[in-house]
Amino acid sequence: MRPTGVAILGSTGSIGRQTLDVIRSLPDRFRVIALSAGRNVTLLEEQAREFKPRLICSEREADYLRERIGGDGIRAEWAEMEEMAVHPDVDVVVVGTVGATGLGPSLAAARAGKAIAIANKEVLVMAGQIVTEEARRYGAELRPVDSEHSAIWQCLWGEATESVDRLIITASGGALRDVPPDELERVTAEQALRHPNWQMGKKITVDSATLMNKGLECIEARWLFDIPYERIDVLLHRESIIHSLVEFIDGSVKAQLGVPDMRLPIQCALSYPDRLPGVDVPRLDLKTIGTLTFGIPTASRYPCLALALEAGRRGGTAPAAMAAADEVAVGHFITGHIGFADIPRAIEDTVSADRHISDPSLEEVLEADRRARDFTEDWVRAKA
Repeated sequence: MRPTGVAILGSTGSIGRQTLDVIRSLPDRFRVIALSAGRNVTLLEEQAREFKPRLICSEREADYLRERIGGDGIRAEWAEMEEMAVHPDVDVVVVGTVGATGLGPSLAAARAGKAIAIANKEVLVMAGQIVTEEARRYGAELRPVDSEHSAIWQCLWGEATESVDRLIITASGGALRDVPPDELERVTAEQALRHPNWQMGKKITVDSATLMNKGLECIEARWLFDIPYERIDVLLHRESIIHSLVEFIDGSVKAQLGVPDMRLPIQCALSYPDRLPGVDVPRLDLKTIGTLTFGIPTASRYPCLALALEAGRRGGTAPAAMAAADEVAVGHFITGHIGFADIPRAIEDTVSADRHISDPSLEEVLEADRRARDFTEDWVRAKA
């Protein structure tokens, strides 16, 4: 059996690096066909020398990287992400980019009938209906990589869709979960980026502190599993041991548990339907953990969660505007231009100002994304 061909979009980010860890541990099972990255060209060069992909590209310093191809140990061809996604030797496309950049290659992969290991939240948040319809039309598989969606996916293996009553997505509460609400105005990016359980990129770590990530995950779950919002709940779970749960119509509940390590859901998405002994991850020892705790997130402490769910229920271009506003606002919070509590304010004002379209085309979704980014940038400048 030939190795599974993998294209990794966003190879120098957190998901991309951990995907390569999985592949490194299973060299006979997987073959890296394509690597794309953003600005970290130095790391991309190192990855290309180690994994010898056929295709390579970078968003930044493209001219520099093009000059290196063909020499210095890099024998790859230059290709855009959409080309990588449809290459005949690629079986699985790992979408580990951030923001709208993942939408084009995800749609291309869907139309080519590929398996799509999707870690980019914005793809399904912005255009969930479009992407899932194209995947069904062309026989593509959407394999979730987020630990929460992977958990739901695994709980649903062998189950009929009509037997599902409720999805329960767990949330750690993020780095600021113990900060008193009246002190959130003064927290710094450094504080928000100290996630207690997970090693992730900066944007998703801040989203974990605001619980925006759970709002985005609810929207994703709605499209991935065809479940309405009123049957999707969020549950605080500090330990991040139970990654999500599924309640069935007979009252039984399945949960997927594991140590907090993104390499486990990544390997699951790559190797499906097989389970493989691969990456070296500590085994779950419930005797050592002892206690698992749960709670309910409140809108007063986590306004971004409420904003995301409201945008999801409204549908149309609202989720795209919301996600774009969040990306811009979080970026400015990380660089110190606005405060932590300004993030939901910027999102709310941006979505309120959006020219809402209830049944948008892909072009209208991308236009809503652009308008929202411009509005949020103006909002930040006015705030500053």
